Amino acid sequence: MSNQHLYLNGCWAEGEGGERPLLNPATEEILLTIKEASREQTSSAVEAARNAYDQTDWATNSARRVSALRKLADLLEEDAKSFSDAETANTGKPIREATLDIDDSVACLRYYAALVEKREPATIEMADGTTSKVIDEAIGVCALIVPWNFPLLLGMWKIAPALAAGNTVVFKPSELTPITAIKLAHLIDQCDFPPGVFNLIPGAGDPVGETLVTHPDVDKVSFTGGSETGKHINQQCARDLKRVSLELGGKSPLVILKDADLDAAVEWAIFGGFFNQGEVCVASSRILVHEDIYNAFVDKLVNDTARIVIGDPTHQETEMGPLISRDHLAKVEQYISLGKQEGATVSCGGNTKESGFYLTPVIFTNVTQSMRIVQEEIFGPVITVQSFKDTEDAIALANGTKYGLAAGVLSNDLSSAEQVASKLKAGTIWINSYHTPYVEAPWGGYKQSGIGRELGPHGLAGFTEVKHVNTSHTLQKANWYSH
Repeated sequence: MSNQHLYLNGCWAEGEGGERPLLNPATEEILLTIKEASREQTSSAVEAARNAYDQTDWATNSARRVSALRKLADLLEEDAKSFSDAETANTGKPIREATLDIDDSVACLRYYAALVEKREPATIEMADGTTSKVIDEAIGVCALIVPWNFPLLLGMWKIAPALAAGNTVVFKPSELTPITAIKLAHLIDQCDFPPGVFNLIPGAGDPVGETLVTHPDVDKVSFTGGSETGKHINQQCARDLKRVSLELGGKSPLVILKDADLDAAVEWAIFGGFFNQGEVCVASSRILVHEDIYNAFVDKLVNDTARIVIGDPTHQETEMGPLISRDHLAKVEQYISLGKQEGATVSCGGNTKESGFYLTPVIFTNVTQSMRIVQEEIFGPVITVQSFKDTEDAIALANGTKYGLAAGVLSNDLSSAEQVASKLKAGTIWINSYHTPYVEAPWGGYKQSGIGRELGPHGLAGFTEVKHVNTSHTLQKANWYSH
């Protein structure tokens, strides 16, 4: 790559902000040093997006949008290996996970292209003889801000529906993981996107993110990340009633009923809690197990967790790679120390390596609901295991945090599992599985896990305004006033 890492108004530019070295979390080697965007360049990106929205046919020409998105999907699919290699190098996630991320990104582009292609305004014949049309229109300029754990995929969950709906975009990847976003902009440059429709501005929350959120020409902010940052963004957007959607933190429970198959339950618990090094907003970081099977479950969970293959994320056999950064590793280690201070037992894990930001997965037992390690999002390979007496107890424990992003229920009795699921306060609930998102279905949270939904038709609706046009087919007097 050149030293031009900003994509503004259809042109590449060098950042005018500070320099940032991007590290490989597995080796601590510098992958790339970029110059980030300045506050002024961020404002320029918004202005370019505004001009593209106002002065091109992007918002009104759905056929053009469908064609451009499909071309982008084809190009991404052709270059999938390069993207997955870059994602693994930049995030430390195992290559087999990164490969799935790229495949899912391609599918997301194609899904929203097809959804827009089929979309027609709803027509309603009213009882008074008038006709109403309900039209979904683009909002305008959308600022899209994503975290570092799924850099391209979570970006695509916003980029694809925002562009499909006819909006123009200013995209801010995490300052830690912008490499695949830069690669994506090179593909966009080869498609029929008018200049300014897509703009890429790498940089930190201050100045880039703050400038986007407060800019008067940004019509919508879509943010995925931590709850505290999300609250700040929501407050900023509220000042101007700026449209906002937030996909925030989680502390998701996995409820294991007493009739669940033990081997399957342990496998799902490991996958739910430690997939992507536990750096997942929906990670099942709280395992709730019926007291009748608790001891047997914990014994097997500890034994099987110790067999997870941790190592070089470029190897296909690797099941867990390093955490994203030294700072994040230190944060997770602080939580492990806190759990010990609170009186919980570390049943396994917590070891690091001399090089790379590796941490062996941690299982806490002897925990109570009030502990911070149970209540707060750790965002790493750390899970807690609690027992419950009956389903009412399980539901109370499961719902007993400020979050409500996701949950899971494991049972051989589907009726019992569905009854539990019906009482869980979470945006996504898996019964007898975990983690899989579906591009056709909504994704988002209850309570402090966010506002709005991504994916599916709901994800497209989040980037539209609804206009109602009522037509009386002849012009007549209102016949309201007597004179």
